[in-house]
Amino acid sequence: MKSAIAAIWEGVRKGNSPFGAAIVKNGKLVAVAHNTVLASHDPSAHAEVNVLRAAAKKLGTHDLKGCVVYSTCEPCPMCFSAIHWANCDGIIYGAGIADAKKCGFRELEISCARMKKLGKAKLFLVPGFMKKECAQAMNEWKKRKNRKTY
Repeated sequence: MKSAIAAIWEGVRKGNSPFGAAIVKNGKLVAVAHNTVLASHDPSAHAEVNVLRAAAKKLGTHDLKGCVVYSTCEPCPMCFSAIHWANCDGIIYGAGIADAKKCGFRELEISCARMKKLGKAKLFLVPGFMKKECAQAMNEWKKRKNRKTY
């Protein structure tokens, strides 16, 4: 998660929003990414989607079985679905949907737990991991004058 939090600041320095993600397999860091929606003008370029793309490329496969996604914020429905379709084993996330909303993002209030239940997804969820640190990074970003949301 520390790598994902560090990715927030890399992204913010480049004019992006405060989200980061990392993928770990067998205890080893595979990929780290930040949100690039604003810089790339790609609404699907969330940190989780970017890290899935990087990990799949590095591992040479679309099947990320055995991988765990660490996300600084609870994944949105798009990201949850992408993680599910990538066949990841689980998602560990810090801040929640309410934290993102407090920063001005138009979050859909559909939790990962609800999506997991409705979709009968087999991946595990660990909410609130390093939540304080993740929310703190988002709140620091919120204080910036040049911040943009979408």
